[in-house]
Amino acid sequence: MIGTIAAVLTTSAFLPQVIKVIRTKDTTGISLLMYIIQVTGIGLWAAYGFMLQNPALYVANSITFILSSIILFYKIKYH
Repeated sequence: MIGTIAAVLTTSAFLPQVIKVIRTKDTTGISLLMYIIQVTGIGLWAAYGFMLQNPALYVANSITFILSSIILFYKIKYH
């Protein structure tokens, strides 16, 4: 139960930033290197979850990977 709540909170924490970036296309306050590292790390966590066949790991991290990738895409596109 605690793990599920943690996964929902940490995954949904990216939503306000994604919405703001899509609306404003402003990424000046976002570190490109940080998001490259973030997306890579989250992708690896998702892959690890798939390897372990652990839905809690791969579902939460796959969603977070997508949300973080959107921010990274906008950072690269509108930098």
